[in-house]
Amino acid sequence: MQLYTRKNIDFILHDVLEVEELCKNDYFKNHSKETFDLVLDMADEVSKKTSLPAFVDSDRNQPALTDGHVKVHSGLHAFTKAYADAGMIASTFDESFGGQQLPKTIYAATEYVGMCAHNSFMMFTDLANGCSNLIATFGNQEQKELYIPKLLSAEWLSSMCLTEPQAGSSLSEITTKASPQINGTFKISGQKVFISAGDHDITPNIVHLVLARIEGAPAGVKGISLFIVPKNRVEDLSQSNDVTSIGIFHKMGQKATPAMHLAFGANDNCEGYLLGEANQGLTQMFKMMNGARLGVGMTGIACASAAYHHSLQYSKERIQGKRLDLNQKAASVAIVEHPDVRRMLLRQKAIVEGGLAFMLQCYFYIDQIRLKPERKSQYDTLLELLTPVAKTFGAEMGIVSVNQGLQVLGGYGYTEDFPLEQLARDVRICSIYEGTTGIQSLALLGREVFRNDKIALKLWHSEVQETLELSNEIKELQAFVEEFKQKLNIFDKLNEHLEKISGEGNSEIFLKDATAYMEMFGLLNVAWQWLKMAQIAQLKISIINAEDNFYKSKIQTMKFFFKYELSRVNNLSEILFQNDTLTIFDPNNEILV
Repeated sequence: MQLYTRKNIDFILHDVLEVEELCKNDYFKNHSKETFDLVLDMADEVSKKTSLPAFVDSDRNQPALTDGHVKVHSGLHAFTKAYADAGMIASTFDESFGGQQLPKTIYAATEYVGMCAHNSFMMFTDLANGCSNLIATFGNQEQKELYIPKLLSAEWLSSMCLTEPQAGSSLSEITTKASPQINGTFKISGQKVFISAGDHDITPNIVHLVLARIEGAPAGVKGISLFIVPKNRVEDLSQSNDVTSIGIFHKMGQKATPAMHLAFGANDNCEGYLLGEANQGLTQMFKMMNGARLGVGMTGIACASAAYHHSLQYSKERIQGKRLDLNQKAASVAIVEHPDVRRMLLRQKAIVEGGLAFMLQCYFYIDQIRLKPERKSQYDTLLELLTPVAKTFGAEMGIVSVNQGLQVLGGYGYTEDFPLEQLARDVRICSIYEGTTGIQSLALLGREVFRNDKIALKLWHSEVQETLELSNEIKELQAFVEEFKQKLNIFDKLNEHLEKISGEGNSEIFLKDATAYMEMFGLLNVAWQWLKMAQIAQLKISIINAEDNFYKSKIQTMKFFFKYELSRVNNLSEILFQNDTLTIFDPNNEILV
């Protein structure tokens, strides 16, 4: 069955974002709508043939660590080879690297297609793309020539190694050590945990990107460097580079991807190579992490999409109960006819389609930098502001959406007979990957919103205002424009309130409800996207008299989002305007939680 709506992807890409405009740029000049469509078709074909058939079996038969070696599901071998052979990993890279110079927006759409089929398999190829990008950006010529071709072809694969047993989100506490050697290399020693795809038998080598501290480096985040640490010696793959798999963490979901506990240099023989400048590792790694955060948000939306299509099909096939307005002698109907089931289905649809539009909007900003380099600073600033919001909305609302799907299936959703229980387990990790929701919320409110005289927020307002002005020209949308403006006014007053508290120096009061602020800002961003989509859909209906239910469904779902989701801004604002100390620890008057 189809786990996403291709027409919706095309609608966002071509009607809302108008991605073909990118082809006017020299970098993208070899592309067109036809090539974009072909790439999406290829992603769909690869997924249906290789990853989707293994979705359930790779969950039931998870990776195993035996005699120091990890064996993963055979479907992963077939998938990574097919994905790489189709040029998908390399697609966004320069032609000089063998890439196709594909826009990031289109690549993100192909990832979404792949994630809908198998969210866990896509991590392997996504890591290869991300690590290659980091080496291309910061590596020397020798490193680029050695590693990038092998990673983009999936001859080798890769991982990113940040977290340590004593240092989770607090990366300043990293203790993995890098000792300089006479030959210019470094001996690496330390342990890393929760390393996704950190060991497997797909390729003969794995390129680990490892955060470590050079001996004598400054304390805290300023003293962290980034190193390339291959699993095996690159000059002789039969020789171990003293990277040891200590164990696999047994997860509730995404079981096809091993989460590894790795030891580097247990025998004092692990060789690493500095990537970029010393003591700049965290800044460099955040370039990959920001991309990964968008990827995690997209994963949440993709899981939600797969769950939505499964629950939609079930609701049309499951006959149970009678319509509320019919007498009890009437025949039972498909549960899709019951109002509460329709509410749950509409909530899923609103989250999936609105969330996807928001994710692709962020990727589109990345491509806009090539189209309008003079506005690079503005687009970078918008991305810094919106990346944690997109990650969090996709993750948290992805969980909500999948759970609504479980509810539609009732007891069957809780069983292994349907994929919903697996999707519910898979999507749950998204709010933890690449920084928990709490960490993302602190970064948004504590760092991004008010810095540099709120320049990011002002740029965002400008983007939203353009949509409001265009939507207000359409009679059918004017009431929704006014409703959005009311919510935006609440948001603006809240920002004035919070800025005043911040100025008074009370950080705990200022940040205590950062997650509520994140939730509110996420709702505003997705409502903005729904207005953009409704604007195009209404024009299609009005100007060309389109009878296609696709466009009518867009309008209906926009109305649903405004009524059931955007309305929550009022309640969230009530929480955020209160300066209480309910959640603040008082050492002089401790009350147990």
